[in-house]
Amino acid sequence: MALPAATERTSLKRIVLAGGSGFLGTLLAAHFEKAGSPVVILTRSPRNRTDGAREVLWDARSPGGWVRELEGATAVVNLTGRSVDCRYHATNRQEILESRLNSTRVIAEAIANCNPPPGIWLNASTATIYRHTLGPAWDESGEIGATPEAKDAFSIEVATAWERAFTEARTPNTRQVALRSAMVLGLGENSVFPALRRLARCGLGGKMGTGRQFVSWIHQTDFCRAVDWIIAREDLDGPINIAAPNPVSNAEMLKIVRAACGVPFGLPAAEWMLEFGAFFLRTETELIIKSRRVVPRRLLESGFQFQYPRLREAVEDLHRKMEGE
Repeated sequence: MALPAATERTSLKRIVLAGGSGFLGTLLAAHFEKAGSPVVILTRSPRNRTDGAREVLWDARSPGGWVRELEGATAVVNLTGRSVDCRYHATNRQEILESRLNSTRVIAEAIANCNPPPGIWLNASTATIYRHTLGPAWDESGEIGATPEAKDAFSIEVATAWERAFTEARTPNTRQVALRSAMVLGLGENSVFPALRRLARCGLGGKMGTGRQFVSWIHQTDFCRAVDWIIAREDLDGPINIAAPNPVSNAEMLKIVRAACGVPFGLPAAEWMLEFGAFFLRTETELIIKSRRVVPRRLLESGFQFQYPRLREAVEDLHRKMEGE
């Protein structure tokens, strides 16, 4: 694959965030704006902003005026996709899959018609693509596939189809990176951390299921830094795990959250209780029960240094910030 000219970390970047009005897009927009880089957000509901970013209309399915925003951009980051935090009935399954495939394919079409094309295209993916494991951690060469005990066949189907649509795109002058992201811990409304903190404070922050399942995670600051790092490193392409280097068990994660909140004990939740709660909360237990043990080999080998490599420091930082609000 032909690579674009190197982008210096000190140079001004122009960043296009497709589906950039959600939790991760908001984080990235703030990160790049703070560095003085122009940010364009492609969204179905554009609005006037006061923070410097521009919002441009797109429907995530068909070309339009938004295509011009991609021409000559430093990077296009596609974060589009219907939330998986829902019940997996037929309609939701179709929307989850099609929202990812349609946006990926239309961006591929747009890049093919750009002159000049963007330097790099980063497409959201997920660490859920790897097989459920309680054994050694998966790096980017880890085993992909579903396992009956994790009940994750649909998630794997979505993840593999999503990446297949991305890798089938032909963008010889635009570097492509699939962001296999773990759970991003942050302060945003749709981040899992505020929910975990509430559970701990209510005395419900005990292990979920067996508690043995692994949780891969990354602090919101390191998520943004990792994306910035990948944009600047022209030697990085293909799938990259966006996760801290030290995944922990579910039981250990909740113990760390309780400690930060000053709560010594949390009631555990058996799997049948999780199934019962998920039904009423309109979500799926697979989001909790599947063991995701992922490590960022390619980031580490490229020299990336995490500010928050261990969960305790990450949780304590986020807890302090929430206490200060």
